[in-house]
Amino acid sequence: MTLNAAHHTFDFDQLTAHETYKVMIGTIVPRPIAWVTTISQDGVINAAPYSFFNCLSADPPILALGVENKPDRSFKDTTYNIRMTDCFTVNIVDRANIEAMSKTAAGFAPDVDELQMAGLTAAPGLKVVCPRILEAPVAFECERFLGISISSAREIILGRIVMAHIREDIIDPATCYSDHEKLDAIGRMGGNGYAGTMDYFDLPTPTAEQVQELQKAKG
Repeated sequence: MTLNAAHHTFDFDQLTAHETYKVMIGTIVPRPIAWVTTISQDGVINAAPYSFFNCLSADPPILALGVENKPDRSFKDTTYNIRMTDCFTVNIVDRANIEAMSKTAAGFAPDVDELQMAGLTAAPGLKVVCPRILEAPVAFECERFLGISISSAREIILGRIVMAHIREDIIDPATCYSDHEKLDAIGRMGGNGYAGTMDYFDLPTPTAEQVQELQKAKG
């Protein structure tokens, strides 16, 4: 550990929105990817990846998405569909699906089914009207819990998980423990970068007494 390393300081009140974005996505890494599927009122399926995403609560089970609006401040298809149907599905991206995921990020028109463009299969939701991606190793069906307009540029969407689909070789239903190697999830880095999750290690949390003993031993 370098105790006297110099640091650049960034006053976020002095940064442009683009500079702020670059600082955050380059340092808050790796970020999990929400491969979100929704459906329009006309039945058109939409799929798009978002890396401003994470789980926030287990009781109740809540996921959060940060979705940027279009340059003209209109809603992206994902946001609009969620507002109109009150549901969405978060599919987890694994290494086997990384290229298909990148295809769904292309700027298709609202009437284009991204899953068809990427050669993916839509599987019907069990508790929500929007589909999941059959090829995805994990999918969480969500009901819209809360929508927050942070600004004209961005929406934060909270979803309550109502159903999970997890590939059989990944999870033990008796213990609910998952095998990270079988999942082989991919995370988002800065720029065009991605990272795998196979660089794994265990580090048990010590007790307060153990930490105090270590400090005493150091003198």
